[in-house]
Amino acid sequence: MTELTLDAKISQAKAKLLIEQPYFGTLASKLELHQSDNIQAFMSDGIRLDYNDEYLSALSLDEIGFVLSNGAMHASLAHDNRKNNRMTWLWQLSTDFAINAMLVQNMEEIPPHVNYQPRFDGLYAEEIYAMLKDEISNEEFNEDEENDTGFNENNRKKQQEHQNHDNSESDDKNRPAMEFDDVEKTIDKQEEEEWENHNNSALDKSTAMDEIPLGLERFFELDFESLVDWRAELNNIVDSYYRDDYRMFPPSKKLLYTGIYLPSAFSETMKLIIAIDSSGSIDEFLLSQFLSEVESIMLLFNSYEIEMIVADAKVHSHETFRTGESLDIEIKGGGGTDFRVVFEHIEDHLDSSSLVLYFSDTFGVFPEVEPLNEVIWVSPKNLPVPFGRVLEIFKDTQLEA
Repeated sequence: MTELTLDAKISQAKAKLLIEQPYFGTLASKLELHQSDNIQAFMSDGIRLDYNDEYLSALSLDEIGFVLSNGAMHASLAHDNRKNNRMTWLWQLSTDFAINAMLVQNMEEIPPHVNYQPRFDGLYAEEIYAMLKDEISNEEFNEDEENDTGFNENNRKKQQEHQNHDNSESDDKNRPAMEFDDVEKTIDKQEEEEWENHNNSALDKSTAMDEIPLGLERFFELDFESLVDWRAELNNIVDSYYRDDYRMFPPSKKLLYTGIYLPSAFSETMKLIIAIDSSGSIDEFLLSQFLSEVESIMLLFNSYEIEMIVADAKVHSHETFRTGESLDIEIKGGGGTDFRVVFEHIEDHLDSSSLVLYFSDTFGVFPEVEPLNEVIWVSPKNLPVPFGRVLEIFKDTQLEA
């Protein structure tokens, strides 16, 4: 089998990205690429993406897609407009951490030599900059060698320069340019407007297709008004399930005088099963919103009983919460996801007629046989599932700190 040329591989990666991640794929289609032997991996200056051909050739199509998405996001965001008086090299490192944290949420493969640290998940570039600047000031900033970006040696040189000067922001103007995008480049106004229009078009298409990438709200103001109010829908799901649970004895008294026996609503205790996917992709802020809403809904019932299961590839905990108890849980796990273990646990230990609310991104191994329980997948993305239905949940950015 003939090995693909790098150009052909990049083209395939773009096509794959366009199908699987339309927003990133649309942006990447406009990205200007340049080969360079002067860098180890890749870097973006907000205008183009420079790459080492040996590095890119060794990557899978998905990993190349990650690299292209990184470059496209730098170009689309025009982060230099938000730099203000910050140190150029540290600001660009911070924006790279922020972008990659968002890309990790949406992509399965992370290429080597990428600026990514889990501690920056969910943070804005400004927050990351403040953390790194504080660590440098306290001589604590050490890059993770396993996530070495190819720019870290220069970062370390820059840190040394920082220690040899005072810590004022004005020193940044006197520092020599570093490889990692330390030279401030003038972005042509027309080119900037073209990227802005290109990005807005991609956002509009992704919104219409309901395919907005996770975490994108940290970079753009998104209009969620078109999305279904997940809180109201969750309330309706729980309420309708509860009201549909009927029994014949005692019969309803409404038409009893006519000799007609109707079932009465069974209303002693609302029983609910909640399963939490504790794999590495869990969004703790969304989980907090979801559990808070469940607690609010439960206040509508005189009596309830919630079976809470936390699992990834195995069940880590199973707790029972009754009327008035707060849904305080400890998330254990971080591995892959196997939904089978949860439904096997339910079948062995719980009521198969109870409603199951499964909080997950729906990436995992599903049971081959559909369970007896009614299943609602509470997920940040409306992906196809083999059974049950998906309730798409999204962040209320006004509540996020």
